[in-house]
Parts: sequence; structure tokens; C-alpha cells
Amino acid sequence: MTIDIPGYRPGTYVIDPSHSEVGFSVRHMMISKVKGTFHVIEGVIEAPENPLDAKVSAKAETASINTKDEGRDQHLRSADFFDAEQFPEITFVSTGVRHEGDEFHVDGDLTIHGVTKNVTFELEFGGFGTDPWGNYKAAVTGSTKIDREEFGLTWNAALETGGVLVGKDVTITVDLQGALQA
Repeated sequence: MTIDIPGYRPGTYVIDPSHSEVGFSVRHMMISKVKGTFHVIEGVIEAPENPLDAKVSAKAETASINTKDEGRDQHLRSADFFDAEQFPEITFVSTGVRHEGDEFHVDGDLTIHGVTKNVTFELEFGGFGTDPWGNYKAAVTGSTKIDREEFGLTWNAALETGGVLVGKDVTITVDLQGALQA
């Protein structure tokens, strides 16, 4: 099955880190959410004639985490969480693209903390266009939810009022803009 996407051009799109972001949110103290980003990302989207045959590979550096609190960021980089020294990257490699109704899904292998699990990102196309310098660009937003403990991120602290400091479910959101290579 081939699908028509207005503006779609086959080729290799290189992710532009200055116009892309990998973000996450997780429950804090069971009452609010903490959000963060990874600033250093890179990746490639191989877009063949049939968009359903596309392949994605991307990575983020764990040491680039930013939650707007340097003390928390240092803790997240430590062996209690990401262990950025031993596991410097989070990676995603797609294994398939599906189109169901009006929705696109990208299945793939997500590796965090040395553990690889199959996940599905729900995609929303931002569109396609040419920037003022003649570069053809594509943009997508995707999200998935994971259980951080399945990736070996198990540190937590019990609260006096009941519950725990850090929730298990983490929502990962990617906003990617890529430039078509000549």
C-alpha cells in the first residue's frame, strides 16, 4: 500500500538540532509533572517513494538533559538514573511505519540505560516547505509513553504522605525538523 502525503519528497532528511527537541514529562510527588529536554540530538529520516517504507534513526545525549534545575539534572545524569557516563546516548531505530485511519505510527527500538524495548510513536505531520535559503524541510511531532522502570530507571523515594517522589510513566515527545539533503 502506498499513501499520498501532500508535499512529500523522497530522499534523506537530516534532523536539524537547532529546530528539533526531545522532551519528556513525568509525575513528581504524585501531584504535578516535571518536564525536561535533551538538547543534543541527531538523526536521519530515510524517506523512499512510499512513505510507509521510511526509516528513522535518532539519538539524544543523556548528559544534555535540562529540567531547569541543575541539582536535579546532575542527579538525573548520575548512576541513580541515566548514568550518563556509562550510557551516554538514548537511541531510537524504527522497525516500521503504519497508517491507520488518519493516524501514522512509527514502531521501533528505543534504547535507554542500555535496555532496548519496542515502542510506538504516534505521529503528527507538521508539513513541508522551503526555507529562505532554499532548503526543503519536513517536520513531525511524535509521542509515546514508557514505564521508566522497564528501562532500569528504578530510583525512587517514598513520601511521608504516601506515594513516591517520581512516577513510573514517562511521556516522551519529539519535535523534529529535517532538511532534505541534495
